Amino acid sequence: MTTFWCESADLGAGPVPGVRIAVDGGVIAAVDRAPAPTAADSRLGGVVLPGLANTHSHAFHRALRGRTHDGRGTFWTWRRRMYGLAERLDPDGYLGLARAVYAEMALAGTTCVGEFHYLHHPPGGGRYADPNAMAEALIAAAADAGVRLTLLDACYLAGGLEGAGHLPLDAVQARFSDGDADAWARRVAALPERTGVRIGSAVHSVRAMPADQLPAVVEASAGRPLHVHLSEQVAENEACRAHHGRTPTRLLHERGVLGPSTTAVHATHVTADDVATLGGSGTSVCACPGTEADLADGIGPFRRLRDAGSPLCLGSDQHVTTDLLAEARLLEAHERLVSGERGRFRPAELLEALTVAGHRALGWPDAGRIAPGSRADLVAVRTDSPRTAGCAPDQLVAAAGAADVHTVVVDGRVVVADGHHVLGDVGRLLTQAIEPLWAAG
Repeated sequence: MTTFWCESADLGAGPVPGVRIAVDGGVIAAVDRAPAPTAADSRLGGVVLPGLANTHSHAFHRALRGRTHDGRGTFWTWRRRMYGLAERLDPDGYLGLARAVYAEMALAGTTCVGEFHYLHHPPGGGRYADPNAMAEALIAAAADAGVRLTLLDACYLAGGLEGAGHLPLDAVQARFSDGDADAWARRVAALPERTGVRIGSAVHSVRAMPADQLPAVVEASAGRPLHVHLSEQVAENEACRAHHGRTPTRLLHERGVLGPSTTAVHATHVTADDVATLGGSGTSVCACPGTEADLADGIGPFRRLRDAGSPLCLGSDQHVTTDLLAEARLLEAHERLVSGERGRFRPAELLEALTVAGHRALGWPDAGRIAPGSRADLVAVRTDSPRTAGCAPDQLVAAAGAADVHTVVVDGRVVVADGHHVLGDVGRLLTQAIEPLWAAG
C-alpha cells in the first residue's frame, strides 16, 4: 500500500484541502481527509487533479512543430508536408519519436493517450515481417514513457473524395492501407490487448473510406472505442454532399458508425442537423483547438454539441503544443470569440473534458476521478508559479499550463517527479528522434 498526501485535491466538486490517497495495485483504495502528512506519505503540493486524457494524438506529427510556418497555406498544403515526413518513418524511428512524444505528454499531465494510428506499412505499401510492427512500436513507446495507450487503429482505403467518387491512393498513402476493411480487421485482430493497452478502431474519414466499407469496420469494432475524423474541412463536406448527397455526419449515422462508443474528432463544420444527430446518438466529440487554429480549420460549435448531448473531450492532435490545459483554455477562448460571451464552459466542465470524458472515450471508464476503485492517476499542479500564484484553486484549469505540472502518477507509479520524467531529458530525446528525420529529407 502506498499513500499520497495532497495539499489539496479535486475530488469531483472542486479542490478540498488535506487529502490522503491510499493506492493498492495501481488502484485508489481509499480517499480520506487528513490535515497533515505522516512520515509514510509521499507529499504532493499544489492542487492534485485526476490524470488527463489526451484523446486524439498523431505522434509522428510532433516532428513538424516549428517547421511549417515559412509561408501561407491551408490544411491541404500542410498535409503535403506531413506526407513527406510520413515517408521517412520506420518502426525503429517511430519507437524513438513516439517514446519522446509520450514522455512530453506525461510532463504535461497526460496519463492516457489515444493514438489515431494509420502509418501501418512500409513506404510503397509492402508489408513488414510483423504486419503490426508500427503499432508495436507505439505500444512499446507508451510503456517506456509510463502512460496508458488506446491504440486507435485506423482503416484508410482511399486517396480522397470528389463528386465522382473516391480517388486512388497516392504513393505515400499506399502505406496507410490494408486494401479493404476485412483485411484491416484481420490485421487488427492480431493485436492483443495487454497491461496498460487497449486496442480501439478508427474510420480515418469519409474521404478515406468508401461507404460500403464502413459496416465491416463497425462490426469489427464492437466492444471497442471507435473514432473518426469528422468535418474538419469545408471541402470534405462539399465532396461528401456531391458524391453521397448528404453530410459526413448523416452518412456515418446511416451506416451505423455513430453512438456512445464512438468519438467524432473535430466536428468543425457541422450543420444544425448534424449537431442534433451527434448529440442524440450520444457520440462523443473531441475538440483539438490548438491544431484547429494552427491549420486554420475553423472553430467548431462545441458548446452546442455539448448541450445537444455529446460528451466533450480534448486532444493535442498534431502537437503544435503538447499541453492539454492550454487546449482547455483555447476551447473556452474560441467560444468567447464567436459568441461574444465569457464563461461558455465553466472550469469544472473543462476539467471533465480533460479527465472523465476523455478516459471514457478511450475505453478506460475506471479512470479520470480521484475516488476509491478508480485508477491511481494523479497530476499535481503548482499554485505558486508566475502563472498560477494567486489563482482560486477551483479556477486553476483556466490559468495553469504544462510548465506548472510537477508530479504525475500513472496507475500508482510516479512517472514525473518535480518536473522531471523518469526517462531523463525529454528535450534531448525529442531532438535525437526528430533531427535525423529532417536530415534524411
